[in-house]
Amino acid sequence: MVVTEHTAVSTGRWALLDRYLTEAALDLFGHDDRLRGVSVQVRFDRGVAHLTGDVPDDRLLRLVRDLVGRIDGVYGVWSRVRVSGREPSILDLGCGRTKQYPSNIGVDRYPTPAVDIVSDLREGVPAADHSVDAVFTVHVLEHLIDFLSLIDDVHRVLRPGGMLHVISPWWRFVNAVADPTHVRYLDVQTIKGICDRHDGSPRWYPLHAACDGASVFADLTPLADGEPGPQSSHLARFFD
Repeated sequence: MVVTEHTAVSTGRWALLDRYLTEAALDLFGHDDRLRGVSVQVRFDRGVAHLTGDVPDDRLLRLVRDLVGRIDGVYGVWSRVRVSGREPSILDLGCGRTKQYPSNIGVDRYPTPAVDIVSDLREGVPAADHSVDAVFTVHVLEHLIDFLSLIDDVHRVLRPGGMLHVISPWWRFVNAVADPTHVRYLDVQTIKGICDRHDGSPRWYPLHAACDGASVFADLTPLADGEPGPQSSHLARFFD
């Protein structure tokens, strides 16, 4: 087995990296003709791009996500961009006491001030089919023995072009094993396995997958039945 080496990034280096990424994004928006006049702002926090603003359609939002995600050093692309003036509907699964964005819909089995819906994720996602623009599972999957059933149900509730954001402790980082409630361990190759299932399960396209030496990141968008999957050259950006 080939093991990719990662080193956790220090706080001081993160500040410098975020500054670099901000400058690179400004350069992208200033010189790529496809993005001229696009009303989207980008903020970076520990390598994750946070998009806000307005776009006229989903196609342009996907283009912005793709191009920002190609900047070297980006670990994920999160969006609260309005499409045709509509605010995105976002679920924050297993949010605990902290949602990734205050306006997200927090879901957890235990009530806290951040939880809007009390629900056990082992029983599925409490949302209608194709009703959600994005779903966050931040430090959630490692707590579930069968997290594939949850991921399959997220596929059901996401709208076409929607996004599943994953963060989980990297299996070689001490925090992955220090918490006794963790029952699963993830690697970037685990994301490849999620996207490469051939048993009739819901299919995913990885827009991004990375590891910063402490956590595994992934941005996945659902594929419809019969929709072509990613080319091998795209997968080679992230996976062995």
